[in-house]
Amino acid sequence: MARESFDKEIQLLRMLVLTSGAYSRQQFAERLGISVHTFDKTLKRLKEIVSATYGQLPEEQGKDLAEMLRFSYYDSTDPLLLFLFRAKSLKESECDRISLLLAALNGQALTAIELLDICCGSLPSDLPLPDEKTVRGDLKYLEEVGVIVKEPGPRPYRYRVHDGLIRNLSDEELCDLYDFVDVMTNTQVPSVQGYLLREALKKQVVRNSGGKTAPEPFLYKYHYYSRILDEAHLFTLLGAIRSRRKIRFLYFSPKAEKSYASKNTNPLFEREAEGRLESTVPLRIVYDHQYGRWYLLSHGREGIRKYRLEGMTQIEANESVEAEFFESKRRELEEKTRNSWLIDTGRPITVRARFYNPGDGQANFIMERVLLQGQWGRIAEEDDDSFVYEIDVNGTTEIKPWLRSFGSSCEVLEPVSLRRELIAEWREIQAYYESV
Repeated sequence: MARESFDKEIQLLRMLVLTSGAYSRQQFAERLGISVHTFDKTLKRLKEIVSATYGQLPEEQGKDLAEMLRFSYYDSTDPLLLFLFRAKSLKESECDRISLLLAALNGQALTAIELLDICCGSLPSDLPLPDEKTVRGDLKYLEEVGVIVKEPGPRPYRYRVHDGLIRNLSDEELCDLYDFVDVMTNTQVPSVQGYLLREALKKQVVRNSGGKTAPEPFLYKYHYYSRILDEAHLFTLLGAIRSRRKIRFLYFSPKAEKSYASKNTNPLFEREAEGRLESTVPLRIVYDHQYGRWYLLSHGREGIRKYRLEGMTQIEANESVEAEFFESKRRELEEKTRNSWLIDTGRPITVRARFYNPGDGQANFIMERVLLQGQWGRIAEEDDDSFVYEIDVNGTTEIKPWLRSFGSSCEVLEPVSLRRELIAEWREIQAYYESV
């Protein structure tokens, strides 16, 4: 799978979940900005990945990817969209070659030349035979991601599978490690690598127990499909931030009519892309826990810019920037977001709200929640019935949903503009419930 098709499949999966498969083939193709034929090919590829990954699914669920996402996604405690990451963006020849290398290194240490001989003797006849440079490149990649390790000693270097931790743990210690990874994966972000590690540990636990599966001690309900899909870009962007490199990408805002555009590779069929071509210096990535969204904060020609990761496609790293320039822009971002509830860089304003305590001697869960989630805000006044909470924030757009979530237990006092907005919203909601 090429990098471009990976973007395309991410956007297609996002639309399948959002629409529950309610769009027609033509509507999906128009929304993605591709032809119906390309849509059919992409969907066929996804079905092949699903059938390979979830072979244990009932036959009637495996027939239609859209139906599986519609009826099985929210019934599962595992994020089904994780199968896209298991597929990887590797060519078929790379998958076969790397699989052979890992199988050969399982239980023994071998040199690059020995592995080259194994690949040449075991690869199918219809696949091209690798050379020494290709095998060494695969070994370097596997070493970088921590799958294999180079043994100490003179040249030629020998490589072995890096599984010492799992093999040296007792069954009880392995189960404890699995439970820990299970909890952290389902409660922390990012989580994709945690899910893949949890799956590998589970296979090892089952292997040690002779094929018997133990009951799961924890069950989680996973809701944020976009969070899983957006993590495909996360580590690419984090790498660009660490190396202080500019990035170029095609961006589709949440309000855009299309969410993807194919890469123009044939000059005879070149057409203007629907999205905006952006070039910027990434500075920080922020996760919104309330909506399960990732944001990129960066510096471009127009100053500090904010992008949602779900709209970013065709990301490419470019030249690096000077360390002094990068640090100055990062300090500028820190200053502009000092009072941001999340990422807002607007004008600072003081918000005052009165929270009403629950009566009848109940535990004051209202104050507990405000103290837990209220960030740097402070309680300015307090009596037996209520307390006044104050906070200086950049604008009121991001804090408004949090205040609104308290319902009748919260009354906004200042600013007057925010108070009027909430009054209008509550009146609109009240009108929905008027008698007919």
